[in-house]
Amino acid sequence: MWQGHCRRAGLSGTGAAQYAAPFRQYGPGRLVNGSIETFPLRHKDRLRPMTTMASTPKMHQSNRNLLDIDRDHLIHSVTSFRAHEARGATMLQSGKGMWLTDMDGREVLDAFAGLWCVNVGYGQDSIVEAAAEQMRRLPYATGYFHFGCEPAARLAERLVALSPEGLEHVYFTLGGSDAVDSAIRYITHYYNAIGKPAKKQCIALERGYHGSSSTGAGLTALANFHRNFDLPLRWQHHISSPYPYRSDLEGDDAAIIARSVQQLKDRVAELGADNVAAFFCEPIQGSGGVIVPPVGWLKAMRQACDELDILLVADEVITAFGRTGPMFACEAEGVTPDLMTVAKGLTSGYVPMGAVLMSDKVYQGIADGAAADVVIGHGATYSGHPVSAAVGLEVLRLYTEGGILANGQKVAARFDAGLAGLADHPLVGDTRGRGLLGAIELVADKGTKARFDPALKVADRLFNDGYANGVIFRAFADNIIGLAPALCATDAEMDEIFARIRKTLDGLLEQADIRATLG
Repeated sequence: MWQGHCRRAGLSGTGAAQYAAPFRQYGPGRLVNGSIETFPLRHKDRLRPMTTMASTPKMHQSNRNLLDIDRDHLIHSVTSFRAHEARGATMLQSGKGMWLTDMDGREVLDAFAGLWCVNVGYGQDSIVEAAAEQMRRLPYATGYFHFGCEPAARLAERLVALSPEGLEHVYFTLGGSDAVDSAIRYITHYYNAIGKPAKKQCIALERGYHGSSSTGAGLTALANFHRNFDLPLRWQHHISSPYPYRSDLEGDDAAIIARSVQQLKDRVAELGADNVAAFFCEPIQGSGGVIVPPVGWLKAMRQACDELDILLVADEVITAFGRTGPMFACEAEGVTPDLMTVAKGLTSGYVPMGAVLMSDKVYQGIADGAAADVVIGHGATYSGHPVSAAVGLEVLRLYTEGGILANGQKVAARFDAGLAGLADHPLVGDTRGRGLLGAIELVADKGTKARFDPALKVADRLFNDGYANGVIFRAFADNIIGLAPALCATDAEMDEIFARIRKTLDGLLEQADIRATLG
């Protein structure tokens, strides 16, 4: 066994012998925090000494510090490579409920559910058991060649039953980004199939986020996802975000809604009504800073899409599965999109999975547009993966029968109170939220809403100070704190989140260069 470890680690000669010694004496083991942790073997199972080989340059890599291994080999999402090399990773080791424990044994409150996804909290044993049982029974099943498996079929049925009326079909993906890409591919196929091949242009919102894949990242309207990636593409367009706090129409919800509708109509007219395929939007914009549009905005955009003969795609990757209160954010306004993308809370982040929910209109248009023996050429190896589907089924059971959706709706009042309680802080310009999705926007001047000088790196300070105070939140580059606590939170945990955030803001306020910039 240890000979194989040595070969994979590039160890030989003296290095291999040193590596092998604990295994010969104590038996199999694992690398823990840069050290070998072994498990005792009975005498008869002890391993024979290995023959030595010539040494290689990679000797002793198995004993290297875990942070160095991460720094040297693992590419992290949405980071500056050089900054990460200098900083290194904060290694997390375990989680339970709302709490995470890092490699140093520090316990912190996770007020962001991992990355908007661990909605049911960490350490739900029933999810682990569902995955293990499915792995034992059938760890993989392809969806190609007309094969199927029970968990994927059952999960599709359950999603259709829970989702807005009219979404009848489900395609499973690995996450949110490829759900958006899949939606785009199906939209393209749909219009070609129904004889409207010119309809290729797509419109989304400024500050919107629709993943970081080669196609979806162009619909995303955040600079980091465009820079040096040659995006957006020529058929991708954006209209203004319905951002009440930063709008000259703040306080007039009807006017904000009317402006969005008119901007969509104007952009469609500019591009040509026969050329526009779809409008993509998040019911609440997540990565753009948790921008909460006025109530009625989504319904008005649905009506505008109908008038313009374009499809509405609701990106509910963040907002679905109780994050904003109901199971799906669209429900709050009685809206059924033509396609809806979901991920994150579908499996609560325990395993990768996303989905595209499709209306019967789009499905039948695609199906009728090709001969019965012609395949629709879109699919993936892991679409409808049985283990992910089994996890998804158990997560949905926890939301509904397990009471987690109801708990999230109950503690939302405490969450709202926590946000409102920070509104009077000298650094806070705006607090906003819906359900358990919220934001705290910091400003240098409450009167003018002026932002802090980017050179102050307020977001970095916020995140680091928050972690030091035992709370994790999203610190956006324009000094917005994003919050998305798990739906399993208690009132006491919610109060503790906001107490620790206030402590973090108070500490920031005490820093001389921050105080000097306040208006």
